[in-house]
Amino acid sequence: MNDSPEQRFAELKLELPKAPKPVAVYKPLVIFGNAAYVSGHGPVRLDGTLITGVVGRDLDLEQGKAAARQVGLAILATLREQLGSLDRVKRLVKVLGMVNSAPDFHEQPKVINGASELFASIWGPDLGVGARSAVGMGPLPGNIPVEIEAIFEIA
Repeated sequence: MNDSPEQRFAELKLELPKAPKPVAVYKPLVIFGNAAYVSGHGPVRLDGTLITGVVGRDLDLEQGKAAARQVGLAILATLREQLGSLDRVKRLVKVLGMVNSAPDFHEQPKVINGASELFASIWGPDLGVGARSAVGMGPLPGNIPVEIEAIFEIA
């Protein structure tokens, strides 16, 4: 892949929601050395509303995966707003995906693939895939189905 992340973003014709603003006492992104630590993000739609529900009860696997992709888009919006360009991101280092899931739902990694596949499409199969954890959680804030935090290496 020789295209820049911004070029790939444009080629994919992706639309970003507005970068979410903090709802408590935290920063959406903190730069420490050459790393950008992105706080937990939820699935923000283009109109600013949140996707809600419990995966495995209110949402099926595909709807959960779509919600995780929407979280990935919200993370991209924060990166672009805070860094000025996705081209400043050299690689994805780590993702923590938390899935608000029913007790008998065990496909959390497949849900988080919604965001992981998005990041791979922007930075490629090597630089866009990092270390990852995907876990089930009890209730998440606002009854969102997915919350994701990430660490990126930046230039």
